Amino acid sequence: MTVAVAVPQDAPHRGWWRQNQQRLAPWIFLAPGLLMFAIYVVWPIFSSLRLSLYDWDGLGAKTWVGLGNFVELFDDEAFYTSLKNNIIWLVLYMLAVPAGLFIAIFLNQTVRGIRIYKSLFFFPFVISQVVVGLVFSWFYAPNFGLFYKLIEWTTGSGIAVLADERYVTYGIIAAGLWPQIAYCMILYLTGLNNVAPEQIEAARLDGARGSRMLWHVILPQLRPATFIAVVVTIIGALRSFDLVSIMTDGGPYGSSRVLSFYMYEQALSEYGYRMGYGAAIAVILFAIMMVFISGFIWKMVRDEKEGY
Repeated sequence: MTVAVAVPQDAPHRGWWRQNQQRLAPWIFLAPGLLMFAIYVVWPIFSSLRLSLYDWDGLGAKTWVGLGNFVELFDDEAFYTSLKNNIIWLVLYMLAVPAGLFIAIFLNQTVRGIRIYKSLFFFPFVISQVVVGLVFSWFYAPNFGLFYKLIEWTTGSGIAVLADERYVTYGIIAAGLWPQIAYCMILYLTGLNNVAPEQIEAARLDGARGSRMLWHVILPQLRPATFIAVVVTIIGALRSFDLVSIMTDGGPYGSSRVLSFYMYEQALSEYGYRMGYGAAIAVILFAIMMVFISGFIWKMVRDEKEGY
């Protein structure tokens, strides 16, 4: 008599999607954002690089000039004026980061009326840059501007800030710092709400006070906020177009130009629609921006690794 032996069957084969679902799911969620980033950021960057090698008025045929636009750029006095002003912008604009931090520490209190103070400091961030430019233009205006009147009252003669080549860039930077400090303040207020209270208490028990508490306990926990504040401030300083356009239109005599405004002048204004030359300026501006941001990112990554 033959006895049948039951042979166990293998478990049903799992499909390819079930095997890779956990690994692929994040990329599926990221795909729309990555696609938009590639279309609106990466592609324009490479298009600008390619366009900088041509002479083009935006309508007619393109003429290959190779590195001719860059050779002309490095012999252009207006380019060096714009570059110098951008460096001044970058150095002074970084004051927004510590200023925003100290205002945030001041406002991070539970005292009566603190919400009113927060609203007053927050106000510059919500208004348009065009409005900021117009307000400061009136503030600096000769004969009736408040700043002009204060200088005239203290020294006997007023200063037309926006009409003086020596002071115009600093006057525009002061206008830009007003909303930028408010933005950094908001970032740090958000970061301070996430500071671990137990670490604060432990530091107080160890005798940490004042600057020691700030430097060794609070600031390390504010690294994400500091990273965003520095990156956004660098980008804001290097692309400072709107205030220059509203307050001086690059004057007097081109002394307040910055690279972004000079790029616009060359590519889209009465200078002849030199798209290739404007793209060359954009490439230089992008390279400067990437040097600063990449250096800061490298430092942040190194500090994080050392922390672990």
